[in-house]
Amino acid sequence: MQVAKWGNSLAVRLPVSLVQELGITDGDELVLQPAPRQASQPPSVTVTRMPSKLERLQAVRHLRAPWIADFAFDREEANAR
Repeated sequence: MQVAKWGNSLAVRLPVSLVQELGITDGDELVLQPAPRQASQPPSVTVTRMPSKLERLQAVRHLRAPWIADFAFDREEANAR
């Protein structure tokens, strides 16, 4: 892979085989972090795909508790002082 200048940043063009292996698509957000290493090892990184907005929304919806069947909201009771 080759690193190229892209505006004020650097970019890496990913080969199709790596894109398919990581399961990423155009617009996905990735996090690159230095991987732990010994002094004798060359530097390496770990790649993590950030969940999309839809995936995050689905995860939050999964946490919802079901409504109580006979629940009725009483505005007067809720605002009683």
